[in-house]
Amino acid sequence: MTQKYQVIARKYRPQSFSDVVGQGPAVTTLKNAIRFDKVAHAYLFCGSRGVGKTTLARLFAKALNCSSPTSDLEPCNECPSCVEITSGQSLDVIEIDGASNRGIDDIRQINETVGYAPALGKYKIYIIDEVHMLTKEAFNALLKTLEEPPEKAKFFFATTEPHKVLPTILSRCQRFDLARIQPSLIASKLGSIARDLNRDVEPAALHLIASFAEGSLRDAESLFDQILCFAQNQITASIVRESLGLVSEELFFALDESFSECRIAYAFELTDLLFQKGKDLGHFLEELLERYRTLALFKTMGEKALAPEIVSRLASSAKLYTQAQSLYILDFLIQSEAQFQKSSFQRASLESILLQIIRSRHRVPIEVIVKRLTELEETLSQKQPLPPKIGAPQPIKAESELAKEVLPTDIKTELKPVPFSPQVPPKEPAPAPKQEPSPIQKAQPPSETSAPAFPPAAEIKTPSPLKHPSHYDTLMRFAAVELEGSLKNN
Repeated sequence: MTQKYQVIARKYRPQSFSDVVGQGPAVTTLKNAIRFDKVAHAYLFCGSRGVGKTTLARLFAKALNCSSPTSDLEPCNECPSCVEITSGQSLDVIEIDGASNRGIDDIRQINETVGYAPALGKYKIYIIDEVHMLTKEAFNALLKTLEEPPEKAKFFFATTEPHKVLPTILSRCQRFDLARIQPSLIASKLGSIARDLNRDVEPAALHLIASFAEGSLRDAESLFDQILCFAQNQITASIVRESLGLVSEELFFALDESFSECRIAYAFELTDLLFQKGKDLGHFLEELLERYRTLALFKTMGEKALAPEIVSRLASSAKLYTQAQSLYILDFLIQSEAQFQKSSFQRASLESILLQIIRSRHRVPIEVIVKRLTELEETLSQKQPLPPKIGAPQPIKAESELAKEVLPTDIKTELKPVPFSPQVPPKEPAPAPKQEPSPIQKAQPPSETSAPAFPPAAEIKTPSPLKHPSHYDTLMRFAAVELEGSLKNN
């Protein structure tokens, strides 16, 4: 009978502390607690999915109940207690799903059996996974047991959302915040699994899977299991991209070339190609963001910040960007990604984003502009001062001052106010008597009641032109007309 198939995530689950990847501080603390006999009654393991919360709880329970641990306080995995815990049949280690058994009745059942002595091991251990799913009443029912537990009872909690656990529960536990696993450690773990399975996998493919897993070893193992079924021969980075539905890396290289040539038409060509292939535009934007993040990291910190396989792929593209350009594009993509998810026209939004990336080739950074302006200011300050500007605005003068400039002195002295005399409407003229013309007639002097006489036009002198008639011509004409009207009214 053939052996039943087991997925990689379960087949290669750590069976000792040395197999745990990326959680060194937590492992050291738990082993020292056993070494110095300082084991607490309650532990809380927090972290994102696939980082080893439940695995650490099981390993700690196995190490506590192991009858013959190693010198390094590792479980032997051979004694009856270790074998039962590994197979999930131990009566001393009870694993409870907090999402399914979340009510107060389930916790009451635990409180009733917690005082029973362990059957085989040293401790009776309760592992509650997804403990944040318990109800408030269930948490309150567990408080008294956690505060004063039996000597042989231990509680191990695991959760991805510790903020949902009551503070009264948190204060009674030792808390371990497990970090996301580094991509390099995930790639190394996948490489050891591939060697054990006699599969040929490129290092670039392993790093691509590790980066796609986002710090979760279980996700990476599940993806690797899927890819092993997709490819029968050697597994390359292109096969991984095809299996996971990612965009071909050649499109990114073409985008780099279009950026260097400032060929904006490629923005529409690339978007149309993605639509024809049915790619998720949101996932493509995430890939683009990750690529420019890696590029900015390479331009800022150099080759030491990246794996050799990644450096070899980015070396040609990195030459087409400056450090300022890569940082600007990364910042622009971070801001655009949040708006893109809310957009109702994702195709047009993606085209706009790609256009902005390509056009940023000729963008001048603000630091360069400030530097050039500073240098220009220093250069001008060393030269002679510039001549005053021609046609600078002059202060507007009062109407009385303009009148003095417009009208000459002789006109102002000759024009005197004339007393006002009412005009009597003329009577109908009587027929004038006929007189013989005299050879010479002298003009009669004007009487006091006659209308005011103005000086002859020949005696009025024209005003001398101003120095700057172009600025005050209109204003002076207006003042002269107003003054003449005032004199006539008087």
